[in-house]
Amino acid sequence: MTIAIVRHTAPLDDCNVPEERLPVTMCARDLAATQNVAPHRHPWGQLTYALDGVLRVTVADSTWIVPPSRAIWIAPQVEHAVTVLEQTRLRPLRILAARAPFPGTDCRVLAVSGLLRELIAALEQLPPGVTTARTDLVGNLILDEMGRCATRPIRVPLPRDKRLAALCAGLIDDPAAALTLAGWAARVGASERTLARLFERELGMGFGQWRQQVRLAHAAPLIARGMPLGRVAEQLGYASQSAFSQMFRKTFGSSPSAFFAER
Repeated sequence: MTIAIVRHTAPLDDCNVPEERLPVTMCARDLAATQNVAPHRHPWGQLTYALDGVLRVTVADSTWIVPPSRAIWIAPQVEHAVTVLEQTRLRPLRILAARAPFPGTDCRVLAVSGLLRELIAALEQLPPGVTTARTDLVGNLILDEMGRCATRPIRVPLPRDKRLAALCAGLIDDPAAALTLAGWAARVGASERTLARLFERELGMGFGQWRQQVRLAHAAPLIARGMPLGRVAEQLGYASQSAFSQMFRKTFGSSPSAFFAER
């Protein structure tokens, strides 16, 4: 996938930097599937959210698949990159570091509530860079609602070893790949035993568990868009819908349909 500088829906100068009088701002941009955002950082915090489309956000040793039902909080000065998996209307919120709703530098995945979604839409309609009673109210409500929306993320840890990284990149691009660990070993130039040891040492889990996390991450946006579970299972390499549902229930304690209906 080609990395390109994103085209903003407004000139860069119009994408307001947050400040004390305006602690929450937005820089809307529409991205095609060929437009990715290279690794970068900024002094403000950011809630990465898309009205539609699916993103992959990578920070240091982790990556997250982010459908429209979720958003990811990135703390100030944390380097991150964005891969556009399908055409996206990106509506990231820039938040003054002093008003960050979460402590520390860890990323947090939020389930976007109906209220938060409407507040983001309201912020987009307000005149950029203008402080009014309404902008102050909307900004404060966004910060309050963000703190109430924390949810369990589908996190995929990433390795540092180049051989293991090649394997992981291959599975992220094609989660339905049926290769065994021995098959991957032949591809990446390492023994099966070495790869198994690297999985435990660098990622804290075995090959099968890590592949399951990747498949869950890819399943989330498909289910959220209403794709039938049978097709989701087929696309992700499961033998049947029941096998996929059983794995999902074991991980989240409920069926895929119930999990997303609650959200």
